[in-house]
Amino acid sequence: MYLAMILLLLFVLPVASIAIEHLAFPQGASLLALTGIWFVFWAVGVRPALAGLRQIFNPAFTAETIFGIKEVAPRKIVQELGFANLSIGVLGIASIVHAPWTIPAAIVGGLFYLLAGIKHVLNQGRSRTEVIAMVSDLFIALVLGAYLAAVFVVTR
Repeated sequence: MYLAMILLLLFVLPVASIAIEHLAFPQGASLLALTGIWFVFWAVGVRPALAGLRQIFNPAFTAETIFGIKEVAPRKIVQELGFANLSIGVLGIASIVHAPWTIPAAIVGGLFYLLAGIKHVLNQGRSRTEVIAMVSDLFIALVLGAYLAAVFVVTR
């Protein structure tokens, strides 16, 4: 279920959204702009917002299945991580209606995914779920980094 959700939110839905909008409005936004809009919406918006809500209301899932922590005390920290994820997610979702927020959301989200992915790489004895988190975090960091690099080259 976790893998399906990650694939849907971080690849299938952004790519489908880009394709649908590009086909529906061929003279509309460039593929570069659509990549930013839709990857930010799904990967920086919806995914962290959903993860944040899960971490706030069910911190045991993240603590146990991602990090392998069975103790109850760290769940308070997971809930605070949930607040951060929800906050980032709201920015990503809001960028769909306020385009100037797309680049700042891509920077914040890309940095978060990059740092989280690196942390997963450094962890020894990763679970299958943590490997999925690591690969997906680094993939999205790469997509957002490439988008930002292209935007800065185009706008120079």
